[in-house]
Amino acid sequence: MQYQHKTYSVTEAQARLENYCAYQERCHKEVRQKLRDMNMIPDAIDLIINHLLQENYLNETRFAQAFARGKFRTKKWGKNRIIRELKFREISAYNIKTALKEIPESEYTATFHELADKRLKQLASEENLQKKKKKLADYLLYRGWESHWVYDKVRELTN
Repeated sequence: MQYQHKTYSVTEAQARLENYCAYQERCHKEVRQKLRDMNMIPDAIDLIINHLLQENYLNETRFAQAFARGKFRTKKWGKNRIIRELKFREISAYNIKTALKEIPESEYTATFHELADKRLKQLASEENLQKKKKKLADYLLYRGWESHWVYDKVRELTN
């Protein structure tokens, strides 16, 4: 039995992608992949992406800003992780810089200390000080917080 892929006209694909982009902010890479998954030819992909850009369904700056705000506020990611994830999504350096301005410095610092303290409480049962320090550092570094902040916080713990 042969499985038939659904085929889309440019108009149908365009309508689907308008909904896809209206639902939440998307980056060019996601949209291009979605169109490839729909088996659209490269010319049609370019045509649809141009349409989405002109109609403001697709806006890389807006995506980067929303992404940075969201990941910082909900997942409590540090700037390093946000930058890494945006680069993975092929966002330009200019847009990454713009996106990071969405995070107020005071809120950023406060969130770091809250997160570190919360994690420290979770590690209270850990007897071995070296292990506790390593676990705290690994946790914060994985979340993309600046290494000098992380190591200062770990040092603070030992004093």
